Amino acid sequence: MKTTSLALAFVLPLTILAAHAQDSTPAQPTYTFQVNSDLVLTNVVVRDKKTGEIVRGLKAGDFTILENGKPQHISTFDFESVDEAAPLNEATISGQTGSIFNAKTGVARPEELRDHRLIVLFFDLTSMQPEDIERSQDAARNYINKQMQPADIVAVVSLDTDLSVDQDFTQNKQLLLNAVNSYSGASAQGFAPGATSTTNQVEDATAFTPDESEYNDLNTDRELFAIAAISKSLAGINQKKSMLYFSGGIQRDGIENQASLRSAINAAVRADLSIYSVDSRGLEAISPLGDASTGSLRGANGYNGTSLQNNLDANFNTQEVMATLSSDTGGKAFFDTNDFSPAFERIQHDTSAYYVLGFRSTDPHRDGRYRRLTIKINHSNVKLEYRPGYYAPADYKHSNKDDREQQLEDQLASDLPATDMAVYLAAWYFRTDDTHYYIPVSLVVPGSQIPFVKGGDKDKATLDIIGEVKDAAGHVIGQARQTVKLNIDQSQQVRQKNVQYSTGFNLPIGKYHLKFVVRENETGRMGSFEADINVPDLRKRPLKMSSIMLASQRIPAPKHDDNPLVHDGEELVPNLPHVFRQDQHLYFLYEVYSPDQKPKANVLTSIEFLNNGTKAFETPLVKATEVNEPKRNAVAFQFDVPLAGLKPGQYTCQINVIDDTAGSFSFPRTAILIHPPATTATITPAAETQKPGSGN
Repeated sequence: MKTTSLALAFVLPLTILAAHAQDSTPAQPTYTFQVNSDLVLTNVVVRDKKTGEIVRGLKAGDFTILENGKPQHISTFDFESVDEAAPLNEATISGQTGSIFNAKTGVARPEELRDHRLIVLFFDLTSMQPEDIERSQDAARNYINKQMQPADIVAVVSLDTDLSVDQDFTQNKQLLLNAVNSYSGASAQGFAPGATSTTNQVEDATAFTPDESEYNDLNTDRELFAIAAISKSLAGINQKKSMLYFSGGIQRDGIENQASLRSAINAAVRADLSIYSVDSRGLEAISPLGDASTGSLRGANGYNGTSLQNNLDANFNTQEVMATLSSDTGGKAFFDTNDFSPAFERIQHDTSAYYVLGFRSTDPHRDGRYRRLTIKINHSNVKLEYRPGYYAPADYKHSNKDDREQQLEDQLASDLPATDMAVYLAAWYFRTDDTHYYIPVSLVVPGSQIPFVKGGDKDKATLDIIGEVKDAAGHVIGQARQTVKLNIDQSQQVRQKNVQYSTGFNLPIGKYHLKFVVRENETGRMGSFEADINVPDLRKRPLKMSSIMLASQRIPAPKHDDNPLVHDGEELVPNLPHVFRQDQHLYFLYEVYSPDQKPKANVLTSIEFLNNGTKAFETPLVKATEVNEPKRNAVAFQFDVPLAGLKPGQYTCQINVIDDTAGSFSFPRTAILIHPPATTATITPAAETQKPGSGN
């Protein structure tokens, strides 16, 4: 369900926060020095050129690391060998906060994992045909039964409709076999139609050929996001890890999916995870006429080589991403073979013994660029195996548009709230018909948390806002997305006030979950707010009444039939914390629906202000004898109460509503806080009420 277009401008209500008096004593200057230097770890396998055996006994001084040609100081050094692996008590070992892996029987200590292999068997069921899955299962079973060594600790993960950890890290062969055997040919969902099909084979000018490129792009992103999710979940395990990635090919179109591919590779490199890609389709015979999945060939393409070239290109394209994942993470790709056992042997061979070198880069720039690594050794007749480079950390200023948008989407989908900046949210409900309601939503961000940049006589800032509404089943039925540029006169002292954003949704009766994420675009700090909202069914209530909205400001707005906050060209700006000043007006808005009109309506209302249980003020009684919002069959009441006549303090406002004709009534209450005025100007005490539905 789309959001209703409202006044999406930001307003600066002068009602919520007041500036505190500043100490006249000048503060002593303080100086903070901060160095952002992340430890970069890389694994190096040193082999004798003649025998291929591991060269042992080397020291840190034997190695030289160059990053983009510049020498780096080796700050950590270690050597690990599976021959020295100590017996490990059976235990799942991940179990990290925020990880897709969850400990089930225990958590191993880091020192217990030393000299062990950590291997993830990842089955991309979305890209494989039933026969591909069977080949992959056979290879995995053969490894578990015959090739798995005592130092191997293995997990099984699959991607189907969801990313699933089918078996956490374990050395129990039966548990691993149970996970591998759980897959069947029916598990493949066929999400990647371009993975095995040929292209441009039917020459028929009248035939319609659907464009699958966008579909394939989305599916490829999904597969790469899964690899990134696995990598990030393993990043906390300070050990070399390997992934055996079974796939029926990944389709990529040109530079599409480049951001997600880079993200997956970067996540794997940072997690010290090498990817060994296996094309589960095995050895294929590529024919100019295509396979049984394609229609018969017409025209001359089958005779001039065009069709064969198209088929070769299509097959190569589905393997290119897998090859890139392997080469850039220090693994190896296995294509065009029906024997997958060499892939397992290569993992065991590469991780049997290796040196771990760590350094802190002398390049302080967090620009996200690729940095080439060169490792040298002062021994002759040896060869080195290591990953060729890594992507530098990227701060917000150096991230691109796609990365920033993905950051917002990821935070919206995250179960963990963003807390870098404070965000406050409130929602109300106003009926539009018997079963649907307009839900105004308002967010507030303290201006003190927004890093405004001075530009001439203006304070400037940009905020990104994204939000969604989910129904009780978890389906997204409403979304909001807005980028707002603030350009405010410096005299308004916006840092001492709040920035408020308003939007709304049309929703049927039911229970919903609302979440919004706000990001300021100078440093990239984010804040989020979540709330469960209940859209009531007023048809069963004797007195059908909306939410009660309190405001301290009105702004010009065009007439909007679905927005009950707009009257006579002005829109109420909700006051979320119900905190006001004596020099302000307090506006009330609420509606009564379907009043009894036999013989005629007779709805009475007033508002009492109670202080410590004593009535301090009451508005005059207002009487409505007819519906003033016929489209909603509602009587809308608005009150304008100047607060100068009330002393500072906390009050309880009781709203008295009586439908005299129907004999029904309601007396809801809400609390408010009144502060002294911002200035000492004299204000004459007064109180005004508004007629039903009128705007001032």
